[in-house]
Amino acid sequence: MPRIFASLLLCVLLTATVHAAEPRAVAGRVADAIEREYFDPARGREIADGLRGSAARGEFDALVHPQELASALTEVLKPRDRHFNVRWQDGADAGPRPGPRPDAARVNFGIRQVQLLPGNVGYLDLRMFADFEFGEPDAPARRAIEAALQLLAHADALLIDLRDNGGGSPAMVGYLASAFVAPGSDIYNTFHSRAGTASEAPAEPFAAPRTALPLYVLVSGRTGSAAEAFAYTLQNARRATVVGEATAGAANPGRPYPVGDGYSVFVSNGTPVSPLTGGNWEGVGVQPDVVVDSARALDVATRQALETLLATGAGDDVRWSLEALAAPADVVHTDVLSAFVGHYGAVQVERVDSALQLRQGRRPPLRLRPLSDTVFFVDGEPTRRVRFERDGDTVRALELLWANGQVARHVRVATDAAPSRD
Repeated sequence: MPRIFASLLLCVLLTATVHAAEPRAVAGRVADAIEREYFDPARGREIADGLRGSAARGEFDALVHPQELASALTEVLKPRDRHFNVRWQDGADAGPRPGPRPDAARVNFGIRQVQLLPGNVGYLDLRMFADFEFGEPDAPARRAIEAALQLLAHADALLIDLRDNGGGSPAMVGYLASAFVAPGSDIYNTFHSRAGTASEAPAEPFAAPRTALPLYVLVSGRTGSAAEAFAYTLQNARRATVVGEATAGAANPGRPYPVGDGYSVFVSNGTPVSPLTGGNWEGVGVQPDVVVDSARALDVATRQALETLLATGAGDDVRWSLEALAAPADVVHTDVLSAFVGHYGAVQVERVDSALQLRQGRRPPLRLRPLSDTVFFVDGEPTRRVRFERDGDTVRALELLWANGQVARHVRVATDAAPSRD
């Protein structure tokens, strides 16, 4: 019995030794890749030696699951460079794949939404900076961003939403930035690497830049890498107002390098230097001009854009849109709304879910939101309003108002009020 117990104990110890050696070997190969590929040789060697020391002290020995080991290595490396990332993929050498991302077209090259907001404010929700090669004018990613900008070509201000953009291609960063600055502007980052330098300036700038367009860039803690480069460049060129939260602080580009057994490590092989600041945003992020919770960044940026347009002589459509954004939700108590319910000729007003709704024949119903005790705007279309005409406690008529000055008046029918639909 003692002999069997000793044999079992020896097997356990041998197994533990095998598991302990594996994390150290993986950490060593990750360190080798960093020392070999990091853009700053001296710093790369320093980071690699630190990782080897951690492994030699047994800090990773208990991590026998590959994904746990990858996470632990990332956690140790990330403070040294925000792009460091160790990954493990079962049954594969998780190295880079040549060519463009195969799924780029399926996500519309990062272009999630293109919209014209009330007040003629353009909105572009961009989730990645898709790669393309200059010299190929029909490159799908290039044509996609050009199409998005063409749809917004007549907007009076533009919001570019990068709150969920983790980065992408420097080529797209330079090309999109060139759509808002004069040709030849010296604003683009220069990347320094072991091989030399390369500029983010586009080889073929955007053909028709809008150099005076009020521009707002929305950011969050998720905004990283190339998305940060875009915000940083236009902010320091004084061409954009950045709204939201401080970004991720991952400035140094690179790529993943396979290290065997399904592991790979993303190593920064370059670092950007801005001609405007002499530095970059590594570790600190892009600091917004307007600091606000990222969930509110769109509303705040929209309001700022409308205020800017109004200050430069915009019309009632902009003023009405701004007033709708500023309207509190509780201008009119829900109990008071019943006084407006009824038939006004071809128009019917009813209560639905503690709000007013306007119907006109077979047209889709319009939900109304209050601006004052007698004036409402159409939800989602603030350039259309409804004003109720009162005589004491009695509502006599309503007027349909448009920001372009059009008015349609409807007298209330002397019948019972339409039923509410609470």
